[in-house]
Amino acid sequence: MPLASTRLLNLIALLCVAAVAVALVSQHVFGLRPCAWCVLQRLIYLAIAVVCWLGVLLARFSALRQLASAVAAALGIGGMMAAWYQYNVAAKMFSCDQTFADRFMVHSGLDAHLPWLFGIFASCMDARVHVLGVEYSIWSLMLFAVLALMSLIALAKRR
Repeated sequence: MPLASTRLLNLIALLCVAAVAVALVSQHVFGLRPCAWCVLQRLIYLAIAVVCWLGVLLARFSALRQLASAVAAALGIGGMMAAWYQYNVAAKMFSCDQTFADRFMVHSGLDAHLPWLFGIFASCMDARVHVLGVEYSIWSLMLFAVLALMSLIALAKRR
C-alpha cells in the first residue's frame, strides 16, 4: 500500500474538516453570518474530504487512489475559483441572490435541510470579514490552493 500518498490524502481530508470546523465556530460562536459562496465552499471542502477518505479506503487499488487524488485536485481548483469569485465579484454585489452558489445551494435543498451547516444568512457584501488583516475568502482561496497542490503530489506519488 502506498503509505506516503494515503497519509497525504488523510492530511488533506483532515485539513478540509478543520476548515469547515473553523467556519462553523466563526458562525455559531462569533456570529459571522455566511453567504451563498461561503456555504458552497464548505460543501467543496467536505466533498474533498470524502473523496480523499475514499481514496484511503481503496488505497490498495492504485488506480482508484490516483482517481481520488485527481478528483480532489479538481475540487480544490473549483474551490479556488469559488473563493476568487466571492472575493472579486460577489463581495462587491449588494446581493448574491440568484448567483450560481445561491441557486445551487437552494436547489440542492442543503440550506433548508442542514441550515446549521449550509444556511445562507448574509449577502456576500455583508459576509466580508478580515482575519489577521486578510479577507476570509482569501484565506479560503489559499487553503484550496494548498489542498490542490497536495492532491497533485499525492497523485504523483508511487510505491
